[in-house]
Amino acid sequence: MTLRQAWPMPSVPRPIVIIGTGGIVKDAHLPAYRKAGFSVAGLYDTDRDRAAALATEWGVPKAFSSLEEAAEADAVFDVAAPPVAHAAILGALPAGAAVLLQKPMGLDLDAATAIRQICRTRNLTASVNFQLRYSAMMLALADAIRQGRLGELVEIEVHLNLVTPWHLFPHLIPNPRVEIVSHSIHYLDMIRALAGDPAGVFARSYGHPSSKLADTRTSAILDYGDRLRVTLSINHHHDFGRRFQDASFRVEGTEGAAMIKLGLLLDYPVGEPDELWLAPHGGPWEQVPLQGKWFPDAFVGPMANLQRYAAGEDDTLATHYEDAWRTMALVEAAYQSARQPMTALPNG
Repeated sequence: MTLRQAWPMPSVPRPIVIIGTGGIVKDAHLPAYRKAGFSVAGLYDTDRDRAAALATEWGVPKAFSSLEEAAEADAVFDVAAPPVAHAAILGALPAGAAVLLQKPMGLDLDAATAIRQICRTRNLTASVNFQLRYSAMMLALADAIRQGRLGELVEIEVHLNLVTPWHLFPHLIPNPRVEIVSHSIHYLDMIRALAGDPAGVFARSYGHPSSKLADTRTSAILDYGDRLRVTLSINHHHDFGRRFQDASFRVEGTEGAAMIKLGLLLDYPVGEPDELWLAPHGGPWEQVPLQGKWFPDAFVGPMANLQRYAAGEDDTLATHYEDAWRTMALVEAAYQSARQPMTALPNG
């Protein structure tokens, strides 16, 4: 039984203008688009020298001198700028444009709501780049679930115990919220894609003595009733060698189970191979050969889906801004939960 591992490509791909030229564009967007055969028509960044240098390095024909000039292009817009800049950029793009927004959709739900309103008002065909959904391992997992190979879902667990090189992301230092909105949001979005919206969430995030960031460790439980248990245990500071480091996404059902290794996160950004293992109830584990990695291959899917949806070739835009707002609502609920007191022990 075969499993879907890639998003179909648009019949007539449109050129892409990328707004923002940070590390994620160099490491993921541009390699993915080149591999997929997408044409990048131009780059824009407030740091014009950086945009020009990256355009030269990747053979992109144009480094725009202003956002207004970039917005005049007949293209699909890939907004890979920091979330605090999203609203202003969206307001400068043509009404009705097709837009891919880097995640997160703002840093809190108020910002996400403002972005949603801009997209509605300006009639933008917009989605958010929750690219984990489009990785080969997660597309295959979702397909296995659709085919009934796991039966009714009863367990979803995300477990990270590793070292993340936070020094690569100095722009996060002033943020009052870090781990959930910048990292675990991927897993919350993926869980929503598999199981829908939970009724609620309990969560706590913690800092670490070795880090200047507000929080880099998280524990969370999502409420899906009394049959499906969903938990996250995230520790980015297990700096004691590779032996017990882990980055796994476990899904169990009444008929089968799946184990995913998020290889990218082990020795990031070099990473290890991603892995997907499936087992029927009472049967052996079998590894599914994967046709692509999370980085950079998963970055093809969001752009392909956006272009196909805008052209009428796809009925669904998987990470449409309306759906992405629901992920941001879950993130906001997690932070609200963290502000609530835990249940106190009874006094004897």
